[in-house]
Amino acid sequence: MIEATTIFESLKDAVKKFGSSPTPELDAEILLEYILSQTKAYLYVNPDKLLTSTQHQQFIELVESRAQGIPIAYLTGHQGFWDLDLLVTRDVLIPRPETEILVEIALELFLAEKSCVVADLGTGSGAIALALAHARPNWQLIAMDNSTAAVSVAKQNADNLKINNINFILGDFCKSLLEEKFDLIISNPPYIAENDPHLTQGDVRFEPRSALVAGHDGLDVIRKIAAISLPYLKPGGYLLFEHGCDQAEQVRSILVEHDYQEPVTKADLAGHPRASYARKEA
Repeated sequence: MIEATTIFESLKDAVKKFGSSPTPELDAEILLEYILSQTKAYLYVNPDKLLTSTQHQQFIELVESRAQGIPIAYLTGHQGFWDLDLLVTRDVLIPRPETEILVEIALELFLAEKSCVVADLGTGSGAIALALAHARPNWQLIAMDNSTAAVSVAKQNADNLKINNINFILGDFCKSLLEEKFDLIISNPPYIAENDPHLTQGDVRFEPRSALVAGHDGLDVIRKIAAISLPYLKPGGYLLFEHGCDQAEQVRSILVEHDYQEPVTKADLAGHPRASYARKEA
C-alpha cells in the first residue's frame, strides 16, 4: 500500500529523480499540476495537503516516465503554442516556442483585413494553422499531413478550440492541393540531417522520426516543397519555412534557385536564424 504524502514531499522526491533534466523543479510542478488539475500557485499555497493514494500512484508513474526522458507534453497530452492549449500525442511533433516565429511572420506579411488563403504543409498537431486561423478568422486555411494519426490530432484540436476555418487534408504536400491558389504556403518541415547526433538526445528521441529527418543534409523536404509550390501561389504570394539555425543561407539559395524573389531570414526569440521566406513574382 502506498503511504500518504504531501504536495511538498512529492515535489521534493520527484526533483531528486530528475537529475538529468535541465528543469527538474518545473517538470515536477507541471506533472503534479496535471495530476491534481490545479495551478502552480495552489501547490505552494497548500504544501502540506495530502495526495490520495491514487494521485500519489499516478504521480509516481509519471515521474518514472519523465526520468526515462519521455517528454512532459507526451505525459500530460498538452502543450501550449501561441495563445492556444493543444492536444499532443506521440504521433505528432511537440510544438515549440521557436516555431511561433512562423506565425509572427505570416501575420506581419498581410494586413489584418485582408482575407487570405493559406496552406500549412505537414501540419502535425495543427499548431501553426490553428494559431493563424484563431488570430485571423477571416482567413481560409488548408492544413495537410501524410499521417492519418496527425490529421486526427489536428482535427481534434480544431474541434476543442472551436476553430472552423481550416480544411484538414490527408496527403503528400502539394499533390493534394488541386487547383487552389494561395497567398501563403507555410511549413515547419523535417529539417534534421539523418546522422545528426541530436537525434539521440532530449525529447526528439521520442518524437516521430518522419517529422524530424530529411535526408543527408536535412534539406530534402525543403527542396521538394520549394520545387513544387510556386504554381500554387498567387502572384506576390509567399513561401515560408522553419529551418535549422545553420541552414538559412542554404534555404535562401534553394528559394532563389526555384525562382522565388527577395528571400529573407528572420531570427527566433533566442536570436537564431530560424525562418526564411520569399515571394512569387507579382
